[in-house]
Amino acid sequence: MPKADPFDFDPVLTSRVRLAIVSALVNHDAEFTQLKELLRLTQGNLGVHARKLEEAGYVAVDKRFVDKKPVTTFSLTKEGRAALVAHVRRLKQLLGE
Repeated sequence: MPKADPFDFDPVLTSRVRLAIVSALVNHDAEFTQLKELLRLTQGNLGVHARKLEEAGYVAVDKRFVDKKPVTTFSLTKEGRAALVAHVRRLKQLLGE
Protein backbone atom coordinates (compact mmCIF):
# COMPACT_ATOMS: atom_id res chain seq x y z
CA MET A 1 0.00 0.00 0.00
CA PRO A 2 1.53 3.35 -1.02
CA LYS A 3 2.32 5.84 1.73
CA ALA A 4 0.16 8.97 1.84
CA ASP A 5 1.70 12.19 0.58
CA PRO A 6 2.33 14.37 3.69
CA PHE A 7 1.73 17.50 1.60
CA ASP A 8 -1.62 16.35 0.20
CA PHE A 9 -3.78 18.94 1.96
CA ASP A 10 -7.46 19.55 1.27
CA PRO A 11 -7.41 22.29 -1.40
CA VAL A 12 -10.50 23.92 0.11
CA LEU A 13 -8.65 24.53 3.37
CA THR A 14 -5.34 25.67 1.92
CA SER A 15 -6.77 29.18 1.63
CA ARG A 16 -5.87 31.26 4.68
CA VAL A 17 -9.31 32.88 4.69
CA ARG A 18 -11.28 29.63 4.40
CA LEU A 19 -9.17 28.03 7.13
CA ALA A 20 -9.83 31.06 9.35
CA ILE A 21 -13.58 30.84 8.72
CA VAL A 22 -13.90 27.16 9.65
CA SER A 23 -11.63 27.70 12.66
CA ALA A 24 -13.82 30.56 13.86
CA LEU A 25 -16.90 28.33 13.58
CA VAL A 26 -15.52 25.40 15.60
CA ASN A 27 -17.22 26.32 18.86
CA HIS A 28 -20.22 28.37 17.76
CA ASP A 29 -22.19 29.66 14.82
CA ALA A 30 -21.55 33.22 13.68
CA GLU A 31 -23.39 35.86 11.73
CA PHE A 32 -21.90 37.36 8.59
CA THR A 33 -21.11 40.69 10.24
CA GLN A 34 -19.46 38.99 13.22
CA LEU A 35 -17.18 36.94 10.97
CA LYS A 36 -16.40 39.93 8.79
CA GLU A 37 -15.26 41.96 11.81
CA LEU A 38 -13.50 39.09 13.58
CA LEU A 39 -11.47 38.10 10.53
CA ARG A 40 -11.10 41.67 9.19
CA LEU A 41 -12.45 40.79 5.77
CA THR A 42 -14.34 42.77 3.21
CA GLN A 43 -17.92 41.80 2.53
CA GLY A 44 -17.01 40.51 -0.93
CA ASN A 45 -14.03 38.50 0.26
CA LEU A 46 -16.02 36.80 3.01
CA GLY A 47 -18.89 36.11 0.61
CA VAL A 48 -16.67 34.45 -2.00
CA HIS A 49 -14.87 32.22 0.49
CA ALA A 50 -18.04 31.33 2.40
CA ARG A 51 -19.64 30.25 -0.89
CA LYS A 52 -16.71 27.91 -1.63
CA LEU A 53 -17.01 26.40 1.85
CA GLU A 54 -20.75 25.96 1.38
CA GLU A 55 -20.22 24.30 -2.01
CA ALA A 56 -17.74 21.89 -0.40
CA GLY A 57 -20.31 21.05 2.28
CA TYR A 58 -18.10 22.40 5.08
CA VAL A 59 -20.33 25.29 6.11
CA ALA A 60 -24.10 25.58 6.33
CA VAL A 61 -25.63 28.97 5.59
CA ASP A 62 -28.93 30.17 7.02
CA LYS A 63 -30.39 33.34 5.48
CA ARG A 64 -33.40 34.97 7.06
CA PHE A 65 -34.88 38.36 7.88
CA VAL A 66 -34.95 39.80 11.41
CA ASP A 67 -36.88 43.05 11.81
CA LYS A 68 -36.91 43.35 8.01
CA LYS A 69 -33.10 43.14 7.85
CA PRO A 70 -31.24 40.25 6.23
CA VAL A 71 -29.25 38.09 8.65
CA THR A 72 -26.89 35.39 7.39
CA THR A 73 -25.62 32.84 9.89
CA PHE A 74 -22.85 30.33 9.26
CA SER A 75 -22.32 27.03 11.04
CA LEU A 76 -19.68 24.35 10.64
CA THR A 77 -21.03 21.04 9.32
CA LYS A 78 -19.90 17.56 10.38
CA GLU A 79 -18.00 17.34 7.10
CA GLY A 80 -16.35 20.69 7.75
CA ARG A 81 -15.27 19.67 11.24
CA ALA A 82 -13.87 16.38 9.91
CA ALA A 83 -11.96 18.22 7.17
CA LEU A 84 -10.48 20.64 9.70
CA VAL A 85 -9.45 17.79 12.03
CA ALA A 86 -7.80 15.98 9.10
CA HIS A 87 -6.02 19.20 8.12
CA VAL A 88 -4.65 19.67 11.65
CA ARG A 89 -3.59 16.01 11.83
CA ARG A 90 -1.71 16.41 8.56
CA LEU A 91 0.08 19.47 9.94
CA LYS A 92 1.00 17.57 13.12
CA GLN A 93 2.39 14.73 11.01
CA LEU A 94 4.65 17.16 9.20
CA LEU A 95 5.82 18.55 12.54
CA GLY A 96 6.54 15.05 13.81
CA GLU A 97 3.95 15.21 16.57
